[in-house]
Amino acid sequence: MRQRSHPIVVVLGGPDLPPSIQAIKERAVVRIASPDRLQDELPGSEVLFAWRARPGVLDPAWAKADALRWIHTAAAGAGALLTPEVIASDVLVTSSRGLFDEPIAEYVLGLILAFAKDLPGRVRLQERRTWQHRETERVAGRSALVAGTGSIGRAIGRKLRAAGMVVTGVGRVGLVGDPDLGEIVPMDRWLDALRFADYVVLAAPLTGDTRGMLDNRALSAMKPTARVINIGRGGLIVLDELVRALRGGVIAGAALDVFADEQPDDGSPLWTMPHVLISPHMSGQVVGWRDELVALFVDNLSRYVEGRELRNPVEKKPPTG
Repeated sequence: MRQRSHPIVVVLGGPDLPPSIQAIKERAVVRIASPDRLQDELPGSEVLFAWRARPGVLDPAWAKADALRWIHTAAAGAGALLTPEVIASDVLVTSSRGLFDEPIAEYVLGLILAFAKDLPGRVRLQERRTWQHRETERVAGRSALVAGTGSIGRAIGRKLRAAGMVVTGVGRVGLVGDPDLGEIVPMDRWLDALRFADYVVLAAPLTGDTRGMLDNRALSAMKPTARVINIGRGGLIVLDELVRALRGGVIAGAALDVFADEQPDDGSPLWTMPHVLISPHMSGQVVGWRDELVALFVDNLSRYVEGRELRNPVEKKPPTG
């Protein structure tokens, strides 16, 4: 069924708004809403484009969503928007999954190379004007354990295998001969799989099964030469236990792009540990990524107006964990 040619679209943002917003205005009547203004802009609106969405943002505004038919999020996952009311409703939900897969995979490979070739150490020596020859590690032939079998985990697996690494995946269900991840071991074999990994990459969603999956038991199972890379969710790691493991030499290093509280406290020892790399949740953000997000929404908006199937539909089920 075709929709009206220029539906009312609420763009939910913060201080920043989508670039190329004119492309949306050419196809819709656009209302701009900050989180505290969402309930004022939702009445009569058919579409919500969640450019920025924190958990709970819909709760105070949902009663005003009297005409809402479709929610699109500019994120790979829609967990922040899947409230019980949205799940129980007829509102369609779509996401921006797929746009971040290859950039994140490249970022993970870059982190592994940075560890293996000790690029941070090289920079520190250069800053001190120190001319010091050192040996570095090979990447080819090393083993990588990728926790998470979604599109991001699979892109990581393909990238690391192309670099000559031996990749194993961890997922809900075991599988032999997976085209992207080689063997996939089930979660109940997680600790066993850790014993053989040189690099542990966390790319899993945050669920009841995965919350705190990298804890003391998991860290103790890892090689003392192993490194962990988290581009998934901060809650996958018990951070205090990771800090103790790094201090005690239980593992060799960590690269953290996500944190449960968005960033570590100013006094966190992670800032100054020489074997730790920290980045501000940017592994999927490459030049032009905002324009790509808008282009995906505009394409879906055209499909919505024309009554065609939307890209990236989200299965509406309660998020766990």
